[in-house]
Parts: sequence; C-alpha cells; structure tokens
Amino acid sequence: MNVDTKNVTDLMASVANDSTVPRNIRLALDEARKKLQEKDLDVGITGAIYLLDDISNDINMPSHTRTEIWQIISELESIREKIKK
Repeated sequence: MNVDTKNVTDLMASVANDSTVPRNIRLALDEARKKLQEKDLDVGITGAIYLLDDISNDINMPSHTRTEIWQIISELESIREKIKK
C-alpha cells in the first residue's frame, strides 16, 4: 500500500466510523478498503471505485457522507491515473 492509498483508506475508515452512516454503507466502505490491499493495485482501485459508486446512489445516505464518498472516488481515480503513467 502506497502513501496515496493510505490517505484514502484513512478517510474511508473515518467515514465508516461515523455513527450517522447507515450500516450497509459502512460495510461497503470496509469492503472497498479490503480491495485496495489486492496485489494488483489497479484492479483493487477499480473494484473499490465500483463499490463506492454503487453505494453513492443509496437514498438513505446522509448528504455529507455522499460528498465524502465522491471525494474518495475522485482520489482513487487520481491514484489510478498515476499508476497507469
């Protein structure tokens, strides 16, 4: 895990530890963090983005959490672009 993904996983943990976040969203964040530990980081990031994008449409998600999820997705996409170069 590189420094960039460490910062993102810390942000994911912060959101997952927020008691106002529904349980299904916290579980998806934990699953996305696990994906970032895969050997092929590009595949792990893609999987994490897919999971987070899917839950970002959850109608039960608080609006501040949705914003944080979008921020995480954006950072993951940025990391993926760095890896491809």
